[in-house]
Amino acid sequence: MHFPHGATGPSASYAEALNRASDLFGIQSSFYDIWGKHHVTPNQVTQSILRSLGVDIASADSIDRAILSRLIEATALLPATLVLLTSDPSFPVTVPASYESSTLQASLRLENGETVPLSFSLANLAPEAEWTFQSTSFKRYQLSLPKDLPLGYHSLHLETAGLTATAHLILAPNRAFWPTGDHRYAGIAISLYGLRSERNWGCGDFTDLIGFTDWMAARTSAAFIGLNPLHAIANRTPYNTSPYLPQCSFYRNFLYLDVERIADLQASPIAQKLLTSPTFQTNLAALRDAEYVNYESVSRTKIRFLKLLFRTFMKELKAHTPRAQSFEAFTAREGEMLHRYATYCALDEYFHKRDRNVWICADWPELYQSPNTDAVKDFAARHWRTVTFFKYVQWQVDAQLAEAQQHTKDRGLKIGLYHDLALATDRYGADLWAFPEFYISGCRVGSPPDDFSPKGQDWSFPPPNAETHRRNGYQLFRLAIANNARHGGALRMDHVMRFFRIYWIPDGNPATEGTYVRDNAEDLLRILALESIRNEFILVGEDLGTVEPHVREALERYGILSYRLLYFEKNEGNFRHPHEYPVQALVSSTTHDLPTLAGFWTNRDIESRRAAGLIDEHGYQLQLASRILEKQKMLDAFHQLGLLPSDYPRDAALLPEFTGELHNAAVGFLASTPSVMLLLNQEDLTKETEQQNLPGSTGEYPNWRRKMRYTIEQLATNKDVAGFSEMFQHWLAKTGRTG
Repeated sequence: MHFPHGATGPSASYAEALNRASDLFGIQSSFYDIWGKHHVTPNQVTQSILRSLGVDIASADSIDRAILSRLIEATALLPATLVLLTSDPSFPVTVPASYESSTLQASLRLENGETVPLSFSLANLAPEAEWTFQSTSFKRYQLSLPKDLPLGYHSLHLETAGLTATAHLILAPNRAFWPTGDHRYAGIAISLYGLRSERNWGCGDFTDLIGFTDWMAARTSAAFIGLNPLHAIANRTPYNTSPYLPQCSFYRNFLYLDVERIADLQASPIAQKLLTSPTFQTNLAALRDAEYVNYESVSRTKIRFLKLLFRTFMKELKAHTPRAQSFEAFTAREGEMLHRYATYCALDEYFHKRDRNVWICADWPELYQSPNTDAVKDFAARHWRTVTFFKYVQWQVDAQLAEAQQHTKDRGLKIGLYHDLALATDRYGADLWAFPEFYISGCRVGSPPDDFSPKGQDWSFPPPNAETHRRNGYQLFRLAIANNARHGGALRMDHVMRFFRIYWIPDGNPATEGTYVRDNAEDLLRILALESIRNEFILVGEDLGTVEPHVREALERYGILSYRLLYFEKNEGNFRHPHEYPVQALVSSTTHDLPTLAGFWTNRDIESRRAAGLIDEHGYQLQLASRILEKQKMLDAFHQLGLLPSDYPRDAALLPEFTGELHNAAVGFLASTPSVMLLLNQEDLTKETEQQNLPGSTGEYPNWRRKMRYTIEQLATNKDVAGFSEMFQHWLAKTGRTG
C-alpha cells in the first residue's frame, strides 16, 4: 500500500510537488463562492501560503523535503493528540511490520490524577493500512479504550520493545449541552457598553446589566440576554474599540466594571474624597450625557480609581486576608495565561508613558518582543506591583460578571447571559505577543466576495497555526472557550466556519486573491461539545456567508445551533416563511454589522454608507433600488402570513416609515419560527434606526460607540418602551417561548 497522503518518492515535477504539499497542508486547490462560481487557487497564492507555513518552495526537491518532514509523524507509535468520542474511543497505532504480534503496555493518566493500566495485543488484529517508508514497512491498527472512561483531558502513554509514545488524550461527548426538556427560548441582545443609566461612568457596566435584567424579567418571559464580546480591547478610537478585534480574547474589558461596587473603595479615603468632589462629579455627568461612549476618557477615569483601590488592596495582600486568599486562588487558577496578559498590559503602559508615540508592541525595544526573554522576566519582577494590579483588575471583572450571571438566574432567566466569542485578535495585541507560535505570519484572514462584500473582506489578523494547536493538545483553544463561556449559559462563536476552514489572504494580495485552508474540524467540534457539557452552556455557531453544506450537517450532529437572520433566509429571492426555518437554530433580525429593522425600512444604512464615502452616487442609487424590491418582498411575506391587517397598504413605496404594524409583524414573524432560540436586538425592540457598526468605515461613523436610546431607569417608566415590551411578550406567549 502507498504511504498515507500519497507516495513518498520524488515528485515528477514542480507542479506535482506543489499539489501534493497543498493537499497535505490543507490548502484548497479550488472553492465555490456564495453564487456557485468555481475559483481555482492560483499557484502564487498556494506558494505564498506554503511559504508562510515554513515550506521552502524554491524547488520540487525542497518541497518534497517539507512533505517528508511533515509525514514522519505517520510512522510514530501515536499521534501527538487524540480527540475521541466516549461512545467510540478507538485510536490508531503505527508500528514497524516486525512488531505485528507485539503486546503494547499502556498507561492512561486521567485528568484527576488517577492512572489506569491497559494492555493491547496486536497478534489477532488485522491492520487497517500498510506502507513502506524509507525501506521500513509499517502497519497501522485501530485499538479501543474502555467506554466507561470519564470525559476530560487526559494523557495516554504506550510502549513496547523499545518503542514509546505519549499523546494528549481528549475524551468528548457526542453532542453539546442542551437544557433538559423541550424548550423554545427568547432573549434580547444588548451592546453592554451602550447601556445608559443615571449612575454609570459614561459606559454601560455590570450594574447596568443587572438593572437591565430586572427590567426584562419583570416585563417578559425571555430566558437570556445576549452580550457583545466582552474581550479586553485597547479602548482607543477609532481603531481599537471593536469588541470583535480584541487585544486579548481570554480576558475582559475593565470598562464594564462598576468601580463603586468594589469593596476597596470603602477602605480608600483618597478615592472616596475624589469621588465626591464636585469637579469629578461634573466630569462624570459629562461622560454620562455624551451622545457616544468616550472610550479614552472612561478608561483613564476608571484606571485612575482602580489604582487607588489596588493600593488599598495591597494592605490585604500583606495581611493575607480572606479576600487576598480569594485573589491568590484566582491568579493560581489562571496561571501563566493571566501572568502573560498582565505583563503585556504593564509593558504597554510603561512604554507608552515613556514615549506617547508608542502605541503598539511592535514599537517596543526588541528585547521585549517576546514573553520568554530575560528582559521581560526581569521587567515583570521589577514591576511586580503593576503586573499584580492588572491581575487584580481581571479578578474584579470576573467577580462582577459572576454576580451578574447569578442575578439573571435568581430573576428566573433560565439561560442567563449569552456570551460572544470573537473570531479575530489584534495582530499587535496581547494574544499574539504572548503566544506567537500559535499564529501564522505572512497571511491575513478574511472572506471571499459575497452579497455582503462584493470585493471580499480583509480582517487584517493572522490565521491560527492549526498544527501547533494540535500538537499542544488544543490547550489554548479550550481555554478560550472555557474563559469566554464562564459565567454564562450560552456562547455564540463568530464565524463558526473557521473550525472547518478559513480564508487566507497572502500579504500583499487583495481579499479577492486568497483561498481556504482547512483546520481539524472534528477535533475542534468535539472539544466544543466537551466544554459545553462540562460547564452547561448552549453553543451557537454564526454560520453566515459562504457555508459548505457539510458544515451545517456537522454542527447539527454535534448539537451546535445554526444562526439564521431574517434578511438572509430566502428561497429564490423571496423571504422564507417561518415554518421553513430549521429547528436547531437561533433566529434573529440582524447583527451589529447590518441595519436595524427600522434602519432597513428607512434606508439608514445606505444613507450612512453614502455619508461615510463608502459608496458613490451610482452605488447609492443601485442600493436604493435594490432596497425597494427587498422591502416589497418583506411586506408581501408579512401579508401572506396574515401578520398585517387586511386593509394595511400592500405597496412598500407607500410606507416610508417603519410603523408599529410593521414592527409587530417582524417580531411575530421571528417568534413564529420553530427555531429553538430567538434573539431580538435591543435596537429592534425599541425601533432604533442606527446600527452599531458600519463595515468598511473607521472614523467616518461612530462604530461601537452608540448608546441606547433609553436609560435603564427610563425602561421602567417610558410609555413607548412599555408598548414595545408588551408587544414582544405577546408574541413570546403566543408562540410558546416562555422558557
